[in-house]
Amino acid sequence: MDTTSLLTCAIDAALRAGDEILAVYGTSFDVERKADDSPLTEADRRAHRVIVEGLQSTGLPVLSEEGADIPYDQRRDWDRFWLVDPLDGTKEFIKRNGEFTVNIALISDGAPVLGVIWVPVSRRLYFGAAEVGAYRADEVSPRASWSEYVAAARRLPCEPARDQMVVVASRSHPSPETEAFFEQLRAEHGSIELRSVGSSLKICLVAEGSADVYPRFGPTMEWDIAAGQAIAVAAGRAVVDHESGDPMRYNKANLRNGWFIVR
Repeated sequence: MDTTSLLTCAIDAALRAGDEILAVYGTSFDVERKADDSPLTEADRRAHRVIVEGLQSTGLPVLSEEGADIPYDQRRDWDRFWLVDPLDGTKEFIKRNGEFTVNIALISDGAPVLGVIWVPVSRRLYFGAAEVGAYRADEVSPRASWSEYVAAARRLPCEPARDQMVVVASRSHPSPETEAFFEQLRAEHGSIELRSVGSSLKICLVAEGSADVYPRFGPTMEWDIAAGQAIAVAAGRAVVDHESGDPMRYNKANLRNGWFIVR
């Protein structure tokens, strides 16, 4: 399958997962706790199942947050695979603030080369790959063609330039290191505007041009940021390791990310 066919397949899977999530969103759902104390709901499970089914036609393996027990010895030789967070921002889902997403990325040789992020409540879609660019659509029809998805979208970055620097940060995971980074930016640029949002929306804001930088000096997993990185890079942005300055890499033995910066 070529890039546009893979993107279309991933978009369709993300939209269907969003339907499953919204079916649970308006109910009195139960919240479980995983071994790392992160929350889990029926929406996570249903979205995972639909995405795995939707990606089967590509013939590529799937590594998902809700199926992350695949041993490294089994996945270490995967040249290409799907990296999925069926419901990114479960805490935001539980709070019912709408700031949660469906994330699907295609990883090739350790790098995210294609990404789809769907925001079910606002019905906003972000998608992109280096070969075709990055896009944002504010309303899409399910099971559309590639040309229809592109026709309904705007190329990223799409927001006008600003005089003041905008910095986006995690709503659920503040840290002293992040505050220190803010102070450094104030010293360099004067006043800055801070925005706090949940899930992978933070990377999307930088990709679209609504924000200039997103520092993450706290814990994340590979599936949290892979789709966002693919979209951001396709939009001309960078997602780099805080210490080395190199692009973030994927399919490590330990799936936890180091600190990173999006700009």
